[in-house]
Amino acid sequence: MFGTVVVGLGIAGLARIRDLMNPMPSSPSEHLKLFGFVSRRNLGKINEAKQISLEDALRSKDIHAAFISTENRSHEETIRTFLEAGKHVLVEYPMALSAKAAHELWEMAERKDKVLHVEHIELLTEEYKQLKKEVAGKDLVKGTLHFTGSVLDEKQAGFPAFSGIARLTWLVDLFGDLTVTSATREEQKEKNYSRMTVHFQTAKKKPLTWIEERGPGMRREKKINFCFTSGCLEDFPEAPRSAVGLFMQDQNLFAKKLLGQLDHNRNTVRRFFQGVFDTV
Repeated sequence: MFGTVVVGLGIAGLARIRDLMNPMPSSPSEHLKLFGFVSRRNLGKINEAKQISLEDALRSKDIHAAFISTENRSHEETIRTFLEAGKHVLVEYPMALSAKAAHELWEMAERKDKVLHVEHIELLTEEYKQLKKEVAGKDLVKGTLHFTGSVLDEKQAGFPAFSGIARLTWLVDLFGDLTVTSATREEQKEKNYSRMTVHFQTAKKKPLTWIEERGPGMRREKKINFCFTSGCLEDFPEAPRSAVGLFMQDQNLFAKKLLGQLDHNRNTVRRFFQGVFDTV
């Protein structure tokens, strides 16, 4: 049994508490036990989960792993703190706000022989799984992934290339290593509007464009236009509803790594996410 603690109580942190307290039957998550949560707010208990101090979480021999669900800017420091204390770590994306910090954290986890698992639930959605099946085996000619959403506080969430790294992860997972050919950013601060446009080349020299656009009232939405030698894909394929929630799927993956049921092959995982961060 692996004792766990949840650090941070936003939407993700509350979902983590829910799933740790109600693991999927006969799943790897049944080997995880929640010992409490850490929050800057004085909350006492949430659904029978008790609040503990950060110091107690770090010192406790009963706690083997931390689920970090704080604001983006604090991920790096919190990961370091728990790895230094000898704990495994699951962290919501992005793990850090610079490629240099990300490399250092992977290296630290390797030195400590601890699992450092970065949550990327967008890779677990049925929408994405169906898209990946649709793209598999096709020869790309050109493509665009365009995300829109409401305004983010960059001091908390980080630069758009990091707060939106889930979209870049899609592109790397679908099309392999990418090279940046150009990048621009348009800002209208008086309107709280920003648009980042990044142009890539695949290993086969095919062009890809990633657009991250945010402004007041903008609907959270992804649009695609991937053209292949066989034709263009402009709409997401129909996807069934998953019987298992995204955070639970991710939790099961983390538990499998802790149990040795899933060879997390740090070199392979690290190469993939380093490719994402180095692209940024």
